[in-house]
Amino acid sequence: MTSKQNPLSFLPGPAVDRTTFEGWNRWCETRKAFVPAPILTAQEYGRLSKRQKRIHDLHRLATHSSLPIQATPMSEYVARAVLARVEDGAFSHKAGTRGGIMVNGDGAQGKTETICEALACFQEEWLAINNYANPDAMPGTRDLVAPVAYVRCPVKATPISTCQRILDFYGEDYKGMRLEDLVRTVKTAVVEHATKALVIDDITRLKLHREADQDVLDLIREMMSMPVTLILVGVGIPTSGLLREGRRDPKTQEWIYEPLKDIGRSANDHAASQHERRFQVVELGPFRYVTPSEMEAWMVHLRRLEGELRLLTNTVGMLTQGDMPEYLFNRTKGVVGILEKLVQHGCRRAMEDKAMEDKSERLTKDLLNRFTVTPDDMPDLDAESGEQPHIPPHEPTQKKQSPGRNTVFDDDGPAESNAG
Repeated sequence: MTSKQNPLSFLPGPAVDRTTFEGWNRWCETRKAFVPAPILTAQEYGRLSKRQKRIHDLHRLATHSSLPIQATPMSEYVARAVLARVEDGAFSHKAGTRGGIMVNGDGAQGKTETICEALACFQEEWLAINNYANPDAMPGTRDLVAPVAYVRCPVKATPISTCQRILDFYGEDYKGMRLEDLVRTVKTAVVEHATKALVIDDITRLKLHREADQDVLDLIREMMSMPVTLILVGVGIPTSGLLREGRRDPKTQEWIYEPLKDIGRSANDHAASQHERRFQVVELGPFRYVTPSEMEAWMVHLRRLEGELRLLTNTVGMLTQGDMPEYLFNRTKGVVGILEKLVQHGCRRAMEDKAMEDKSERLTKDLLNRFTVTPDDMPDLDAESGEQPHIPPHEPTQKKQSPGRNTVFDDDGPAESNAG
């Protein structure tokens, strides 16, 4: 750390809400701006003052809490599929309906971040090609260009609340509007703001036994007539009723759809079949650990993760040597979100323990065995909608500690104390 560096540059700025135009664009512009803590050896760390140590420890905690999303073979496949659909629609000169795409996967698989990163890249390219302006804007109008709009499905959605969520993204006024006015305003906003991709996240919050939710599905079908690519994201899409009821073929791993049947108050077989044909369904699944290629992909992911850690002990091999890869897979079942939380908690405990033991910081099975990841670590995932992942059960072990000693924390970081 040099004197010219702002020692508190790691402090987070204002919260970013991607469900607004301003928030989405601020996230796109700043998503790679965070600078992780510098890598210091134990000797270099030991030469710092108490205040410098505390600041460096906080910077390291921020680094571990802000681990970058690592591309995986599964996420790269999904990103390519999403970009292909969006680009096909964006560069098409035809007036017909754009094909949509549904991204399915269990909770904590990284669906949202994968899609947002892919669409941020699309937006950057699209704006650059069009000189950062709407080529179809009318003279004298506000030139607010939003190539991508990102919204989340309300927990208990209605057509009105869904339209309001979309209009909230653009900052449009909808006070006193009836449903038909809301739908017309949504269509106008999509066209006038040159939106090419509309993401509706958490789409499986729709429960199609509810009449209002079926109305929302009808609304989404109507939106497909707009010149925009719809991207629907959720958990359990093939079995949700958004498409026909489906099951996965154990041999081909393809989704097979059952014959059309009445799923509600006014099922429309033709509309449901048409809806199914217009959407491509792609799956973002966890890592597997069976074949040599699957094991190697898991090792590559762990090796990249090692490079992001800021422990005072050399992290090379910390997650990839011995039976640690298999141990981590068993603790997480290959779910990247659970792995991230496990490593984050482990790094914090390793940093806390250095004052008690041999001054080293290392992720070991003994340390990781002391705690488990819980649903409370992922509060943004709605359990009722199936977004919470299945976390492999684990019984935490007790830490081995010298009698009469515990760890306390003060402004200078962890320190030892004697129990009175």
